[in-house]
Amino acid sequence: MEYRAWFQCIKGCDPTYDLTDIIYECPNCGSLLEVRHDVERLQARSAAAWIKLFDDRWRRTEWPYGSSVWGKKEWICPNVHNDNVVSMYEGGTNLFWAERFAKSVGMDDLWIKQCGNAHTGSFKDLGMTVLVSMVKQMLAEGKKIKGIACASTGDTSAALAAYCAAAGLQAIVFLPKDKVSTSQLIQPIANGALTLSIDTDFDGCMKIVKDVCRENNIYLANSMNSLRVEGQKTLSIELVQQFDWEVPDWVIIPVGNLGNISAIGKGFLMMRELGIISRLPRLVAAQSANANPLYLSYQTGFKCFEPVKAKPTLASAIQIGDPVSIHKAIPVLQEFDGIVEQATEDELANASALADRSGLFNCPHTGVALAVLLKLNERKMFAPHDRIVVISTAHGLKFPDFKVRYHRGELKGVTSRYANPPVELPADYDAVTKVIDERVQAMK
Repeated sequence: MEYRAWFQCIKGCDPTYDLTDIIYECPNCGSLLEVRHDVERLQARSAAAWIKLFDDRWRRTEWPYGSSVWGKKEWICPNVHNDNVVSMYEGGTNLFWAERFAKSVGMDDLWIKQCGNAHTGSFKDLGMTVLVSMVKQMLAEGKKIKGIACASTGDTSAALAAYCAAAGLQAIVFLPKDKVSTSQLIQPIANGALTLSIDTDFDGCMKIVKDVCRENNIYLANSMNSLRVEGQKTLSIELVQQFDWEVPDWVIIPVGNLGNISAIGKGFLMMRELGIISRLPRLVAAQSANANPLYLSYQTGFKCFEPVKAKPTLASAIQIGDPVSIHKAIPVLQEFDGIVEQATEDELANASALADRSGLFNCPHTGVALAVLLKLNERKMFAPHDRIVVISTAHGLKFPDFKVRYHRGELKGVTSRYANPPVELPADYDAVTKVIDERVQAMK
């Protein structure tokens, strides 16, 4: 059966556009576009048949369906020929049962979706496989594209560079100077991307890259390109699949440019529309207090939204004051009875460190979501047996400086309550055993 998808304005303006058209915003009203699917054709297959198909493909070897994104190809991007798919077996990341951490904070059923256990170390792989595959399809159909570009605070550039390298395409990344961790900076460099370190913040990089793509036949890879959202919406589908097609009660997501929460909401809504699920979870958007335009809008009941000048935050990937997907995110939050909460630098750093004590290794952005989780728990927002999922967006290994400085007590504005620095000792048996006796409790 042939399935179809196309671009259309999020406000419903006509006309529609092919997914191979180089277009990101509605020419009529300036709103973002979204990918829409022929739902009637998708509904011709029963919910039970979709579940069986997705389960049969899950992590298998038939190309390209072993990818958790392309295993749901009909729902994501049916327009790409399988020969043009650029995949690194993305998705299928661990859904970690955080039993010990949950008990330590008086909770019952807590899970961490570890999206950082991915090829480039973040959830951005989910959207980038779709976008780069579509560019390869466009080139196969004769489109002239010089390269693919993005503004980034680290993770988007890493994903774009890796997928372009795999496809033999040129990546161009715009990074805010001195605002990206060394581990993130080296990823696009290693993968051969043209890496531009711009003396501005993310919002400044975003403005420049949009102008560059508009005039120079370069394809834009930021989340205002809704092909990215299509890949990222598999996150919510995958969550439900990993819970044997049951819906969690809460999903907490660290947010910056707001493409991710828009995508997660879209995935849940599509599952409901096709009969896979019958209810929606509540969504929580977690922002850094230093970059909190969505939180401020939420305080007004979303009656108004104003960009802010984002201040430096340890959660550098979400240091965004003017999110491009704001007009997608707000309707999603309203549909899901959503909450927006913020976390200070002290709160996010200590929440991350506390969770690390139970076997996790969290990035600072996940720390924002964990801090918000703890705040909502203190307010008794959760019912005793609610199933709660925190989306961990990147791997902690991308942020070694954050971890080291926390345990040295060197983070400005942070009191490191769970610091665990190494103990320096002479090479002396008695000195070693003395410290062990003092510091290590007998295991029960």
